[in-house]
Amino acid sequence: MALVLAARFYTAAEAHIASGCLASAGIDSHVFDVGINLVELGGIAAPVRLMVDEEDLAEARTILAEDQR
Repeated sequence: MALVLAARFYTAAEAHIASGCLASAGIDSHVFDVGINLVELGGIAAPVRLMVDEEDLAEARTILAEDQR
């Protein structure tokens, strides 16, 4: 199982909502870089990354794209 980047978000809340959408479709995901993301505190740092198994990447990106509409 190799984790790959499915999406980036400016806040941890957005990433966790997207993770929940993927979970409801049966796709496991992991939120990375929450601790170094400072946007929520008024600073700027690395975006929060939503990672999925490489085998689920295409489906995950499709779900996330539909969710943004």
